[in-house]
Amino acid sequence: MLQIPFIRENKDLVLAGLQKRHFAGADTVVEQLLALDQQRRDTQKELDDTLARQNAIAKEIGQLMKTGQKEAADAAKAETTTLKELSKVLGEQLTGFEQQVQAILVTVPNIPHSSVPEGRTPDDNEVVLEWGNKPTLHAGAEPHWDLIKRFGPGSSPMIDFDLGNKIAGAGFPVYKGRAARLQRALINFFLDQALAAGYAEVQPPIVINEDSGFGTGQLPDKEGQMYYADADKLYLIPTAEVPITNLYRDVMVAESDLPIRNVAYTPCFRREAGSWGAHVRGLNRLHQFDKVEIVRIEKPEDSYAVLEEMSQHVQGLLQVLGLPYRVLRLCGGDMGFTSALTYDMEVWSAGQGRWLEVSSVSNFETYQANRLKLRAKLDGAKPTLLHTLNGSALALPRILAAILENNQTPEGTIRIPAVLVPYCGFDVID
Repeated sequence: MLQIPFIRENKDLVLAGLQKRHFAGADTVVEQLLALDQQRRDTQKELDDTLARQNAIAKEIGQLMKTGQKEAADAAKAETTTLKELSKVLGEQLTGFEQQVQAILVTVPNIPHSSVPEGRTPDDNEVVLEWGNKPTLHAGAEPHWDLIKRFGPGSSPMIDFDLGNKIAGAGFPVYKGRAARLQRALINFFLDQALAAGYAEVQPPIVINEDSGFGTGQLPDKEGQMYYADADKLYLIPTAEVPITNLYRDVMVAESDLPIRNVAYTPCFRREAGSWGAHVRGLNRLHQFDKVEIVRIEKPEDSYAVLEEMSQHVQGLLQVLGLPYRVLRLCGGDMGFTSALTYDMEVWSAGQGRWLEVSSVSNFETYQANRLKLRAKLDGAKPTLLHTLNGSALALPRILAAILENNQTPEGTIRIPAVLVPYCGFDVID
């Protein structure tokens, strides 16, 4: 969440950033915020002056009573009563202005970093780099939703969408046999790579309360995309970013504990309301999926170097898996609500002939930290909001889809990337 002093002192920068995001009514919203803030500050000053006058009169009354000036003391008491009533009214007005400011601030997205390109749609995202050679598949090569039919136990597919639909509904597949083992191998491999890179593993809850959803910006922006347990007022997590980052909500971090680096594996749940079509077929879009997430909490001056480091970590995973990929810098119109800068990593899906997003790595600067009240006293100075960052390292469904498609052979088998063989115990699916 943006801070009012920042908006007040950087009005033109904020307006330019909101316009880059194509945020509707940016001018009106900013002017409304500044007007309410001015009213709040004026009211605060009047309240402070009124309370100061009350305190001064209280001292005067004591002196007047001591010197026998009862009439003057009674007049001072009457003024105190009036001032108390005024203080109550001013306090209520102040609370009202603060609530109005807060209600608007939570609807305003983060300001994009200066390197974020102009644009409205994914077509306007900037390709930063491309790595690897796209495999040329043999005649008759198939997309993963056809491949999986031939490799399950017995006559069933190794990833069973129909069975998942019977148990839960569309978008909840059942992984069987070697698909289940390969899924587990990927999770363990990604976790081990993160641990080797200095991340500390945590195992957080996979449900969150409303305060946690607000802290990282899912609420009030994404209620419709999350599953909600009404009886307990809990949301199933859309990503491990939410519970991990909320570990530090309302925390004054010791400078000696920085940087904070956490990694977690969790299932993730997204309603994906309104999604349909060939681009979401098979593993391309699910309601439940597995993901390994990395989260960093950093000093403000370090966060953009760390963002590049996190991007390199994700790219390293894709490289050792042998998956051709590209890195995109998201444009202003395609960025997440809370992000200041996001890189997307997409792998090449040879069976589909298209790029599939498998990771987003983002710097939120102080946007989440302000909501979370996540601070540190740096260099002994007053408390400073920290920067939060996260990244998928990695989300499994499309990684698995690309591995299956890119490594299919003319002999009708699927080769397993060498780095995964020690984890899954087989080098080929046949």
